[in-house]
Amino acid sequence: MAAAVDALRGYVSLTKPRILLLVIFTGLPVLLMGETWPGMGFAAATLLGIALAASAANTLNCYIERDRDALMERTRNRPLPAARLDPTSALAFGLVLAVVSTLLLQAVAGPVAAGLGVASILFYVFVYTVWLKPRSAWNAVVGGAAGAAAPLIADAAVHGTVGPAGWSLFAIIFFWQPPHVWAIALFRKEDYARAGIPMLPNLLGDEPTRWRMLWYTLALVPVTLAPLLLGLLGAVYGAAALVLNAWFVWHMIRVLRERTEVAARRLFHVSLGYLFALFLAMLVDRVFPVAL
Repeated sequence: MAAAVDALRGYVSLTKPRILLLVIFTGLPVLLMGETWPGMGFAAATLLGIALAASAANTLNCYIERDRDALMERTRNRPLPAARLDPTSALAFGLVLAVVSTLLLQAVAGPVAAGLGVASILFYVFVYTVWLKPRSAWNAVVGGAAGAAAPLIADAAVHGTVGPAGWSLFAIIFFWQPPHVWAIALFRKEDYARAGIPMLPNLLGDEPTRWRMLWYTLALVPVTLAPLLLGLLGAVYGAAALVLNAWFVWHMIRVLRERTEVAARRLFHVSLGYLFALFLAMLVDRVFPVAL
């Protein structure tokens, strides 16, 4: 029994559950941005399909990167580099998740949502993990598209196509991703160097990386206001976005001023809180709208 429980924990770990929760959360607001709200069953099934697609991508990522993960302090204890799971079983698990997610999204949300789910898996596995990540320091920029797929899938599920709601939330996650990932790269430089993964601080240096993080953070401000300007969200979200952007920019400025790993690590945690709070504000705005 203990072995079965350990194996189950290993398979769950392959899906990167903490990232998974954030993925689900970023898909939820789009479901509430239509003229009418979808039924609970439809919303739950759509979010489950999104979660399974992200789980498949994360599992296949772990399978492909198992040798590199073994070289990095922060990933060496994952199930595959730690030899707690067989790689072939992990690969099969990832492929099954991909098939199940596609079938579920096709049945519940339609062909566009299912197609976007498949595209997000293929992009994350082949474009990001196999091709871009080991070759380019700009992997965090392009790879951000894979992490931002949930709003697109959710929008297609509700409307049959991707409209302003899906694209605006996609853009928020896309612009948020580089400063978030580069913050990790600043305080994990040695880890990435050991694994042979080209990250911006290792190739351009810390200071150029910090300045690029600032540019993306500043560009994120108008992007987060787009749902307000498009009439998708109201005053509750607008007020929260302004406060949260000021908080995020301030901590980014602290990274530039302090130039320490402590500041970079702090920004990494702030970025997670920022994105969660921003999408929470979207939900609150839709549930308790206040006219501008």
